[in-house]
Amino acid sequence: MIDQSFSTLFASALHGAPTVVVRPGEEPMVLPVDLWRRPADEHDRALVGLCVGPTLDVGCGPGRMTEALALAGHLALGIDVVDAAVTLTRERGVAAVRRDVFDRVPGEGRWATALLADGNIGIGGDPVALLRRVHRLLAPGGRVVVEVERPGVSPTQGWASLEAPGRRSRPFRWATLGVDDLPGAAAAAGLAVHRVLRVGDRYAAVVTETGGATW
Repeated sequence: MIDQSFSTLFASALHGAPTVVVRPGEEPMVLPVDLWRRPADEHDRALVGLCVGPTLDVGCGPGRMTEALALAGHLALGIDVVDAAVTLTRERGVAAVRRDVFDRVPGEGRWATALLADGNIGIGGDPVALLRRVHRLLAPGGRVVVEVERPGVSPTQGWASLEAPGRRSRPFRWATLGVDDLPGAAAAAGLAVHRVLRVGDRYAAVVTETGGATW
């Protein structure tokens, strides 16, 4: 088994290599790249409908949601740590840059919405730290639109890796967060859950500074 970087394994997955996510004590999960590379569907567009104004798509992958944001009339920018993801996003005709969300981000402090779709609340392995960071990217009165796991799913934090035939990535920190535990994570980050929406079998929430939950 050859160890490679996360970026190398993720790039090959984006170009069709069968790839799974492996976490200790869990069954490997197929990386759903085909879903990410397709055009946005009605459920994706429902998430986009929760966004307002200029929107930063954090962990944009191959750009499905960034494209959907632009088509809905938003000024949108995708960011991702993987060059191949940024290239695929730009090939959709929308803006993207290679950037880690924890580094300096274009338009910092001026975004109206930050979007964390497709499980990207797990970036960095600490949802509270991620929400705090994303909060700093927003203009006053801004919002985070975050996709979370269904009710009853317990939060997890730990190491994960990507595996493809004969190759695996070096471990990286990742987390999962369900809708039940989102209010506590948001509060720890100085935010509050304003609204939760079920979209098919997916759950998304609007997280703001002021809260005033409507479920």
